[in-house]
Amino acid sequence: MADRDWCDDSDHHDAAQRAERATRFGWAAIAGTTGVLGCVLIAVAMICVVAVLSCLYIVVAMDH
Repeated sequence: MADRDWCDDSDHHDAAQRAERATRFGWAAIAGTTGVLGCVLIAVAMICVVAVLSCLYIVVAMDH
């Protein structure tokens, strides 16, 4: 550290760049997780709709 100038703030810039990378990675992870959970929610909803329609078909078919 003795060979640096007293106003050398390269450590601060390095820390700021690492923090920005960590923030971008965090937001990418949040976006990816949200996307996957959204797809799972849509899939579960579709399975429930198919199950209800199947049950209704069976009930209607039993009456005939």
